Amino acid sequence: MTSQKPDPNQLQKILKIKFKDPSLLNQALVHRSSLNESKNKFSESNERFEFLGDAALELWSSTILFSRFPKLAEGELTNLRSLIVRTENLAQVATDLNLGAFLYLSRGEETHGGRLNVSILADSLEALIGALYLDRGFLATGKILDKIFAQSIKNLSSKTHYKDPKSLFQEIAQAKVGTTPQYQIISETGPDHDKIFEAGVYVANKLITSGTGNSKQKAEEAAAINAIKFFE
Repeated sequence: MTSQKPDPNQLQKILKIKFKDPSLLNQALVHRSSLNESKNKFSESNERFEFLGDAALELWSSTILFSRFPKLAEGELTNLRSLIVRTENLAQVATDLNLGAFLYLSRGEETHGGRLNVSILADSLEALIGALYLDRGFLATGKILDKIFAQSIKNLSSKTHYKDPKSLFQEIAQAKVGTTPQYQIISETGPDHDKIFEAGVYVANKLITSGTGNSKQKAEEAAAINAIKFFE
């Protein structure tokens, strides 16, 4: 599917809903790169929708966690929420929906793998959530999020997720190897306004694994999560 011919109707089928106002869905799929191409009819990107979706997602995830984990303290709930809303998880949910195939991208962005770009996928999912909120309201949107984030919530049932990933992996590394892990940025790709960082996590000066994110901190957290899986 090219950047000129996304079919939002197919996305509605995947979501098993029909937008009351289809223009909201269309707007949510407009990446800013496509605005420079005259053949696209949009004058605004999905960034405002992304802003709204980010807030709606945070409220939904906070409500779900508050209800499902009544014995957890505020800090623990915050850590769990960070795992739900982190860029890598949002990108995975977007991938499960095949969201990248429906985005309006410039030819240049598409040529450089924009439909698989972790940051673009995560941001676009937030924009989609914003469009759902505007079209359906919070309660109906929450029911949709219950479905598309079901696996994310299920993954939190393990007590190993109750601490932030870097703290948890530090405990694992110290227990199994007797040393504290170190993190190093391996690479930076993309333009200044949309960089993707890759961080490596080292134990005893040996590279264990790496992770990516749209900030150095998120990349390190992704590396820690992958390292936890490595030691499991």
